[in-house]
Amino acid sequence: MRAAVGAEFRKLLTVRTWLLLLLVSAAWTAGYAAAAIALNGRAGGLVPPLAGAAGQHALFAIGAGGAGPLAAILGAAGTAGEYRHRTAAVTFLATPRRARVIAAKLVTYLAAGIGYALVCVAAEVAMALPWLAGQGIPVPLTGHGNLAVLGAVLVSAGLFGMTGAGLGALLGSEIAAIAGLLLYLYVAEPAVSHIAAFRSWTVYLPGVAADGLTQAVQAGVRLLPAWPGGLAFAAWAAVIALAGIAATVRRDIT
Repeated sequence: MRAAVGAEFRKLLTVRTWLLLLLVSAAWTAGYAAAAIALNGRAGGLVPPLAGAAGQHALFAIGAGGAGPLAAILGAAGTAGEYRHRTAAVTFLATPRRARVIAAKLVTYLAAGIGYALVCVAAEVAMALPWLAGQGIPVPLTGHGNLAVLGAVLVSAGLFGMTGAGLGALLGSEIAAIAGLLLYLYVAEPAVSHIAAFRSWTVYLPGVAADGLTQAVQAGVRLLPAWPGGLAFAAWAAVIALAGIAATVRRDIT
């Protein structure tokens, strides 16, 4: 298994997609943090006042949390891309046990998601702490529950990476997997989760559960507490991963 994971990491690093998406993640995080701090205390601000715990939680959860969906895109592209680039046959010849190959990909993109989040957290902390300190607003990383939020962001991004890889394996199409991810996360799920009559069950949807894990509060959307949200999101990731393994084992790649 270690050799298979190592092979997947080498594949990941041989193309520039991972670096491009990482730069986009870092840019999103920096841009969101800058906008949130610049609008702090003003009407229409992006987050609650940053002097309080709620504002600091939102700043870290939403800003660094942008790494998750991009990690999912990376995972979907890395797994389904094997079929588009016609390298799947070679991969499965080298490692005939297909389930092991997909499991290695899941581990690889889980780790990649955590790595993305680490970079984004570091970028946000490096920007936000001195800027807010200059405004007389201390941001204790080990106080106000901020450390728990940052840890939840790492877990969430890792699960997003694993989910993307599982979806890529399930669909076997890079375009379908990425388009499906984007449409679901940014169109379908937000539309459903803002309907008040559905809030008793929309809290368990993957994206809303991920927001519950990090407590990335959104107006008009009900969230689970952190632990139940994390468990719900992990369950979705596991189901999609297992479905991806099952589909790959049965798929004809000739």
